Amino acid sequence: MSMELKSDCAYSLLVATSMGVRLTPESGQPFHCSDTFKIQVTSAETNVASVASYLGLPVKVLTTFVKDSPVARLIRDNLAARHMTAEGPEVEQGDPWGYRHQFNLADSGAGSRGPRVQNDRAGEVGRTLNVKDFDLERIFGKEGVQIVHLSGLIAALSPDTGRFCLDIARAAKKYGSRISFDLNHRASFWIGREEELHDIFTEIAGVSDILIGNEEDFQLCLGIEGPEAGGADLAAKLDGFKGMINRVKEAYPTTSVYATTLREVVSANCHRWGGIVAEGDHWHVVEPRDIGVVDRIGGGDGFVGGLLYAILKGWTPEQWLQFGWASGALVTTLLTDYAQPADEEQIWSIWEGNARVKR
Repeated sequence: MSMELKSDCAYSLLVATSMGVRLTPESGQPFHCSDTFKIQVTSAETNVASVASYLGLPVKVLTTFVKDSPVARLIRDNLAARHMTAEGPEVEQGDPWGYRHQFNLADSGAGSRGPRVQNDRAGEVGRTLNVKDFDLERIFGKEGVQIVHLSGLIAALSPDTGRFCLDIARAAKKYGSRISFDLNHRASFWIGREEELHDIFTEIAGVSDILIGNEEDFQLCLGIEGPEAGGADLAAKLDGFKGMINRVKEAYPTTSVYATTLREVVSANCHRWGGIVAEGDHWHVVEPRDIGVVDRIGGGDGFVGGLLYAILKGWTPEQWLQFGWASGALVTTLLTDYAQPADEEQIWSIWEGNARVKR
């Protein structure tokens, strides 16, 4: 199967996101007993887009910034360094209790101590994302976009961002862009908003070409019956997932690609990493393989980024999964939440299990 994409587009990939920064202690230490931290720019959606941007494809980021904020300047400069074009309004901070970019407080974990992450989203400027601040006719009709990637994190962030993601999806569908939707359920975002968000997620999923999520995502976001209880082995898990995806296909017949990761945690620094892609009536599986982990955060985003890059390159579905698997594995070797591949060969070497020195 191949996925036909629009040609003559200014952008291969577009993401809508709320940008923030992450603080991580040095040397894998716990957050609460550290006094030296690394700061980095982050968002799940730009994590996804980094695979394509570092490998030379044009990427556009729709977001919003706090006016005159040094953190906003840090974010702009970082996105530019990652070869991404950022577009979005500048919002006045207001009083000292006004808008700001989110903070992600992350302990990467080490050995037998698992990671801990707390998101501090008070006053998050990304919650103001609104379609009135963007010319979607220009972006989709004149400039052109091959694939739009949307995330449930942004769709559920606020009523404004939910409508914004709906408008993005409708514009993408109108102008023939493919739509990728990572369901990314977050229980705390859904409290008291279940009916509203279910309707939004259902409409976006209904026009999506690629749906990404685990069993819980499909159940809680879309109301799809999950897998029957089965054994813990891979075959049982795969059979359960296949049954659920078949139910998703009945509910969303226009979607052609479904994907999820498989992760078994041995320790903070050793995971067994796998993945599944369903396209049409065909299933592709990478059984979990051992990978070394420096920092697990962003591995799932790297998987999605590699998958979308492979689709954009017109490769085979089997290669979509292989490149996605290896892109996710690459991210776990880095201190950043996003992949920074030197070239395609570096990612393919990870897939092939070739960690020998390259001179």
